[in-house]
Amino acid sequence: MNALELKVPPVAQVIITAAVMYGASKVIPNLQFYFNGSNTLAIGLSVIGLGSGVLGVAQFKKAQTTVNPHTPEKSTNLVTSGIYRYTRNPMYLGLVLVLLGWAFYLSHFLPFMLVPVFVIYMTRFQIQPEEKMMAQKFGREYQVYLSRVRRWI
Repeated sequence: MNALELKVPPVAQVIITAAVMYGASKVIPNLQFYFNGSNTLAIGLSVIGLGSGVLGVAQFKKAQTTVNPHTPEKSTNLVTSGIYRYTRNPMYLGLVLVLLGWAFYLSHFLPFMLVPVFVIYMTRFQIQPEEKMMAQKFGREYQVYLSRVRRWI
């Protein structure tokens, strides 16, 4: 296991990324853009993102399994119902949507470049280690789930 795997809490990653996005938006003011509805789009994406995260947490609670992203080995049930029929990572997808909303709110091109960086980081250092643990813990049932449902959307 790599030293960064499962170490930095996802919410901390969002805060760090959002702060860097804000800083990046101040570096080159000429890259700012404006269009009618950018704030509405920002709010809409953020609300959908928060909703996705809440639905994911609710499904975990309903299944009585851990939501702690640092201890996937403590998972007691494989959750495949509800929002998990459409995405394997609704909580992380929600965080990405919130960051996209933030980028639209900032109305600057540079913050949009940081969203894929967040996705790549989360995939490598959070999701892939979780997937390894789930494969070990739930075996064939998890493999079938992987074949049916995409990682993000």
